[in-house]
Amino acid sequence: MSPDDTLARIGVRLADILVPRRDVDLARWAVVACDQYTAQPDYWARVEDFVGDAPSTLRLVYPEVHLGEPDPQARIVSINAAMRDYVEQGLFETYESTLMLVRRETGRGVVRWGVMVALDLEAYSWNSGDRTLIRATEGTILDRIPPRKRIRENATLELPHIVVLISDPARSVIEPLAAAAPGLAPAYDVELMEHGGRVTGWPVAAQVVPAFADALGRLHDSLDPADPLLFAMGDGNHSFATAKSCWQDLKPTLSEAERETHPARWALVEIENIFDPGLEFEPIHRVLFDVSRDDLEAELSRHCRSFTVSVADSVGELMSRMESAAEQTFGYGDESGYATYSLVDPDASIPAGTLQTVIDALVAKGCDVDYIHGAEACEEIGRRPGNLSLYLPAVPKETFFASIVADGTLPRKTFSLGEADDKRYYLEARRIRRR
Repeated sequence: MSPDDTLARIGVRLADILVPRRDVDLARWAVVACDQYTAQPDYWARVEDFVGDAPSTLRLVYPEVHLGEPDPQARIVSINAAMRDYVEQGLFETYESTLMLVRRETGRGVVRWGVMVALDLEAYSWNSGDRTLIRATEGTILDRIPPRKRIRENATLELPHIVVLISDPARSVIEPLAAAAPGLAPAYDVELMEHGGRVTGWPVAAQVVPAFADALGRLHDSLDPADPLLFAMGDGNHSFATAKSCWQDLKPTLSEAERETHPARWALVEIENIFDPGLEFEPIHRVLFDVSRDDLEAELSRHCRSFTVSVADSVGELMSRMESAAEQTFGYGDESGYATYSLVDPDASIPAGTLQTVIDALVAKGCDVDYIHGAEACEEIGRRPGNLSLYLPAVPKETFFASIVADGTLPRKTFSLGEADDKRYYLEARRIRRR
């Protein structure tokens, strides 16, 4: 079986990857994922100032901090126009049918490795309980798809911040490519803005692709045929779900032959090994607006038999308590201080599940919520008058795949791959419309 056939049977293909020309300033081009810093407009104002008039992915994505603006359609039209302009200007170099090896060093010096491929949207489902090769790992918020869809349905390009996980304890798929990186010529190498660290990408030599395909094929063949979870969404599930929704709309308009080859059938992603020591699982915290602590406790009491509150001196102390707690525990903070809540007979099996039922009930009564990457940002926002912050413990990555197979998707916004400035930056692109 050829490498292409091996990859096709497991929902993978090599992509035509677009990278900006060598004369483009990649430091201004590469911008962090659009769903980061949603409660920190000052971050995006700094990015805007830094980018200026230079070519940038800032012009090709919709930072979610702006979702409440009065005329979102104007921004969407501008995004689609910028994509066409950049293509017509010849801004990109094309690496055809390429496996792109990616090394990311975060601002804290942590290194992780990945490989860019296109995944078949036919092999994906966001529905909990579906046994597809590619799956959502958290609850998909369906009302987050339409704004993204309005961009993608008329877009010339896709620019991924999607990270998809494989469970490869033998380190047989990505790590052999990483070992060969010193002998390769990079397609890009850039220090990222706003303390994002550094990212380097290498096109992998064609003669190495068969070994990669065989290793990924063996990993697939080691799975339970009745429940073969090969690819689990790490970051960017809503972007991947948007691509699927757009494909479902487009597919009925195509012939059978067109469906087999149309570029919109696939989505460009970075695959990472969950056993990479540089891949850090971080909890996603919550901030509630316009709600009191009494309201929180009243609602919490409806979702567990009882709870115990213990005062903490700092966020660091409550985070440490959560990690060592034998019972289900979450952290709390507001302008007056910090505490941990330990629950007896809670509704859900993990703190994120219990808290989400509480939050959903409070939101239905009129409060607002934001999901925050990083305890420091959560603390800063939660200490403002009228706000309160809720802190969650990390999900163990060693049992992550087994949990998804056994229980289905986790509650939405349960975990994050690193903190906000560790997230994937937009850099590479792929055409999703016929030329």
